[in-house]
Amino acid sequence: GHREGYRFALETQGSVVREWFADLDVLTLSPKPPSSEMTTRWAAFDACLEAAQEKPQIVLKLVVFDESDYAYAKEVAARYPHLPIYLQPGNHTPPRPGSEDASVELDGIMMRMEWLVERVTSDRWFEARVLPQLHVLLWGNKRAV
Repeated sequence: GHREGYRFALETQGSVVREWFADLDVLTLSPKPPSSEMTTRWAAFDACLEAAQEKPQIVLKLVVFDESDYAYAKEVAARYPHLPIYLQPGNHTPPRPGSEDASVELDGIMMRMEWLVERVTSDRWFEARVLPQLHVLLWGNKRAV
């Protein structure tokens, strides 16, 4: 791996800890926001940070669909002020179950992007970096890409 010049990165919601997190070059922790209807287990999330031992570059990434998710992102950032944070507007046009249609409504996605940029700017939250979900822009809802 590393001896051959490869770099290793992982993105996880932070619910499962692995000892080898310390061997990564980049660890992206992406807790699920309230809109996912999942509960963040902070003890497991903190254990992921401990397992990384501050060896890899560690960043936070949160998908934001609405005001509740935005407030959650601010709470996460306050909880881990030493970590860089990336915000991405959520894909509001997921495929219907069983559908093979991979299309997305790009105008709507760009509107969500503008909303999030304006929200962050109005709060003067300049530490947050806002980026689109590149996989959605490139492949829409296509699976296994």
